[in-house]
Amino acid sequence: MNDGETLQAMITGFRVSAALSVAAEFGISDALAGDGQTLAELAAAVKADEETLGRLLRALVAVGVYAVQDAVYTNTSMGERLRSDVPGSLRPLARMGQDPAFWAAWGHLAHSVRTGENAFEAVHGVDVWTHREQRPEYNAIFNDNMTALSWYVGKSVADSYDFSGLDKVVDVGGGQGILLDAVLNRYEQLQGVVFDLPHVVATGPRSEAVASRWSAVAGSFFEAVPPADGYLIKSILHDWPDDRCVKILRTCAASLNPGGVVLVIELVLDRPGHEVMAAFSDLNMLVMPGGRERTEDEYAALFEAAGLHLNQVIDTGTRVCILEAVTG
Repeated sequence: MNDGETLQAMITGFRVSAALSVAAEFGISDALAGDGQTLAELAAAVKADEETLGRLLRALVAVGVYAVQDAVYTNTSMGERLRSDVPGSLRPLARMGQDPAFWAAWGHLAHSVRTGENAFEAVHGVDVWTHREQRPEYNAIFNDNMTALSWYVGKSVADSYDFSGLDKVVDVGGGQGILLDAVLNRYEQLQGVVFDLPHVVATGPRSEAVASRWSAVAGSFFEAVPPADGYLIKSILHDWPDDRCVKILRTCAASLNPGGVVLVIELVLDRPGHEVMAAFSDLNMLVMPGGRERTEDEYAALFEAAGLHLNQVIDTGTRVCILEAVTG
């Protein structure tokens, strides 16, 4: 493609997102698992109009998500990633586009850029957390997406950091606890707590192997967190403006056992390898929760304001780094 065609594809990229969201919502990749199906069979399986489903499939075949041969549709390797039963499924991420509030907020990106205000709250009058709490169906999809995204990095975090000197860790804002599960499975001496809001926090461990060392506590990380030798704070600080991040970090510092560590696990701006993902994630933070992605220096400043010190930054081989902070 020439530059004009490339730019045109970028401008209209939202149409691919919409098509993928519908495919995920209908469970098309689940239905095509195995030997595939004809259009008529698939339409019956996902309860869709046959003619318009064919039009959707034509578009998704064209971008390589599905394939068709002898009138039988099958998953490609990308289509397989939209199945609900594969580890780290991207189906929940695609399904998040089914929430009209999501599209409306992104449609007001200009408002955020012009004013510095959060687009979601400007459009809907409530923040994303209140919106999801009021709409359990979208909250469930969001939780599934956070679980799937944590699956990608959980083992890498457990393998990249030496937890052998710690006795107890708390996964702050840990949702369904998939990161905690990875760490507890890697380090058998550890006790672990997943900590999150009552409507989000896990009700049981991800695996029975860690059940005797696992617990869950509901609460707000702006108020208090359980005492621990280490706090895991993954994909939390980027949701919030600086003053709220400092509050979260101060809450953790206040309960940190002597010699303990605060481990912030986030995308870091300006590090090579994930520049596009980080830059657009930063825009997503602006539009949706009202936070931001940050550079290493900006995280260091947050730690200092909370009475902590950035000790080291560890690359995990994934899109996220571990920023280790200590007291003093």
